[in-house]
Amino acid sequence: MTVPLPAGIPPAEVDIDDALVRTVLRAQHPDLADLPIRLVATGWDNATYRLGEHLAVRLPRIEAAVGLLRNEQTWLPRLAPELPVPVPAPVRVGEPGPDFPWPWSIVNWVAGRSGEHETLSPDQAAPFGRFLAAVHRPAPDGFPRNDYRGVPLAQVSDRVEERWRRLSTRDAAPPGAVRERWEAALAAAMDTPETCVHGDLHPKNIVVDSGRLAAVLDWGDMTTGDRAVDLGAAWMLFTPDRHDELWRSYGPISEPTKRRAIGWAIFFGVTLLDVGLESDAPFAKIGRFTLDRVSAG
Repeated sequence: MTVPLPAGIPPAEVDIDDALVRTVLRAQHPDLADLPIRLVATGWDNATYRLGEHLAVRLPRIEAAVGLLRNEQTWLPRLAPELPVPVPAPVRVGEPGPDFPWPWSIVNWVAGRSGEHETLSPDQAAPFGRFLAAVHRPAPDGFPRNDYRGVPLAQVSDRVEERWRRLSTRDAAPPGAVRERWEAALAAAMDTPETCVHGDLHPKNIVVDSGRLAAVLDWGDMTTGDRAVDLGAAWMLFTPDRHDELWRSYGPISEPTKRRAIGWAIFFGVTLLDVGLESDAPFAKIGRFTLDRVSAG
């Protein structure tokens, strides 16, 4: 029997609050335990607390996120020096203990706002393309594999169709042109070698500072796979009139790869719209404008 996809963001499986963060800091990093603590974000996988002026604490809120956080702890210190944009490589690591059952991280704080609240300036298309080019390198031995990101689109088509049907019951189905582009994406050949990919480049995982690309967050879904999963972010972050600039800064991109990238934009669009209509209005907004941009070409 197929298990239905969750309609909204899953509830936390542990209670995380300021007091808990203070407790685990005192137990493992006591020199930081008296700094001010403030909740700044609650995502699908993690809760993030600002710690003083220069740091943040990231703690998994569901058990399924534990392996993703371990991916960040293992690989971001290796990737970060090669990337032109800051990423949350841990500066300290917390281990499971009596007060919190899972690993957690302390990372540098980056000034700015989530891309759901502040859009990138159009002139950031080229820097974003250069960032993607730096990420999309051959994967080193042991790099993570993800069953749902960077895979052939046919492997996630059932998930897209289920969310599409659910959106139809809410009179929120994507425009007809999106269906045509989805079918074209499914038919597009995988004509490029697998590389490292981020795997989750929607606006909530982008930090924007006065229009500038300031950081890229939430690397837990990083995987060896099809670079098109990241290229699909072009439709989430920029209007189509800036895409040629992004592609020029990225490097050559084939037509089949561009079609697969559109497919991944549709995957994220229907996912974020479906989840957002249930429990997160910013997700719904991102999903809508992504699908509208795909429809517009």
